[in-house]
Amino acid sequence: MSSASCPTCPSTAAAADPPAEHVRAQWPAVGALALGVFGLVTAEFLPASLLTAMAADLHVSEGTAGQTVTATALVAAVAAPSIPLLTRRLDRRTVMLALTVLLVLSNALAVAATSLPALLVARVLLGVALGGFWSMSGALALRLVPADRFARAMALILTGVSVATVCAAPIGAWMGEQWGWRSAFWAAGAVSLLTLATQLATLPALPPRDKPDLRVLAELLTRPPVRVALLAVLLVISGHFAGFTYIRPLMENVTHLPVSAITAILLGYGIGGFFGNLVGGAIAERSERRAIVAGGTLIALLAGSLLLGASSATLTAVAVVLWGFAFGAFPVGFQTWIVRAAPDQAEGAGGLLVAAFQVAIASGAIGGGLLVDHVGAHGGPLFALATVTLGALLVWRHGPRTAQG
Repeated sequence: MSSASCPTCPSTAAAADPPAEHVRAQWPAVGALALGVFGLVTAEFLPASLLTAMAADLHVSEGTAGQTVTATALVAAVAAPSIPLLTRRLDRRTVMLALTVLLVLSNALAVAATSLPALLVARVLLGVALGGFWSMSGALALRLVPADRFARAMALILTGVSVATVCAAPIGAWMGEQWGWRSAFWAAGAVSLLTLATQLATLPALPPRDKPDLRVLAELLTRPPVRVALLAVLLVISGHFAGFTYIRPLMENVTHLPVSAITAILLGYGIGGFFGNLVGGAIAERSERRAIVAGGTLIALLAGSLLLGASSATLTAVAVVLWGFAFGAFPVGFQTWIVRAAPDQAEGAGGLLVAAFQVAIASGAIGGGLLVDHVGAHGGPLFALATVTLGALLVWRHGPRTAQG
C-alpha cells in the first residue's frame, strides 16, 4: 500500500495487534463473518418475496407493509456509524456476537408478529444488527488475515451477500406459498442460530483498537482518499440502484417479458453477482481502483445497451445478468479501498462507508423514480449511465494507486 493511500496513519496504529504481515490467517473466523452476512441479507430481502402474504395477514396495504424494508434501511444507516462509537471499549468479538443475537431476536419477533407495529420492532432490530455488522466487518477482516489477503477475505465475506441474493427471494417465495410467510422467517431464524454457534466457536478475542468517536469521524472526512471514496460510492451505487430498482418495469413494458422469464433473468442476475464478487475480489487484491472502474465501465455500457435495445429479449436478458456480474466488484472494491485508506480507524471509516451506501440507495431510488415518471421505463438505465460513468471517471482519476496500478 502506498503512503498516499493513508496520509495520516500513525506508526502505532496496530500496536494492539501483531504486524499485519505476521498475522496468521484465521479463515474459519472469516467464514463465520460470511455466514453472518448471509443471515442478515437473507432476513433483509425476505419481505420483497413475501409482501403480499404479509400485508394480507397483518391487514394492511402492500405499500404499508413495504415500509418494513424502509425502516430497516433507515435504522441501518444510523447504526452503521453509531455502533462502533457506542461500543468502542468492548471486545469486538462480544460486539459481533451481540449483533448476531439481535438478528436471532429479529427473526423470532417476525415469526410471532401479529400486527404491523410488532413487525416494525423486529425490522428495527434487524437494522441495528445490519448496520453494525457491516460497518465493522472490514475492520475485523483486516485483523483476521495478513494484509495481502485482505481483499480475498472481504470477497469471502461478501460471498454471503451473493448467495443470499440468489437464494432469499425464490426460496422465501416458495416457503411462503407452501407453509405461510412466517415459515421463511423460521428458516432465517435457524440460519441465525447456526451463525451464532459458528461465531462462538471461531471468532477470537479482539480487544478494541480503533476507539472511534465523533472527532475521529470528522477527522476521517478531512482525508482526501476517504472523501473521494465516499463520493464515488454516492455516484456509482446510486446509479446502480436506480437502474436495477426499475429494471422490472423496463422488462415488462419495453421488452414485454412474461413474469416467469423475468424471474429467471433475476435469478441469473443473482448468480452473476456471485461470480462477479469472486472475480472482483481477485482484481481488488491487486488494485481496488481497477476493480471499481472495471465494474463501473461494464455497467455504463450495459445501461447504454438497454437504452438502445431493450426491445430485444435476448439483449435484455444478457445485459441484466452481466449487470449482476459487474456489480459484484463494487462491495469488495469499496470495502478494500476504505479500509486501506484508513487502517488506523477502519471501524469508523467502515461506518461512514455503510452510511454512504444507504444514502446512495435512497438517492438512486428517488432519482431513478423521478426519471421513470417523466421519461418512462428507460429512466432507470439513463440515470445509471450518467452517474456510474461519472463515478468510474472519478475513481480512474483519483482512486488509490498501487504498484499494479
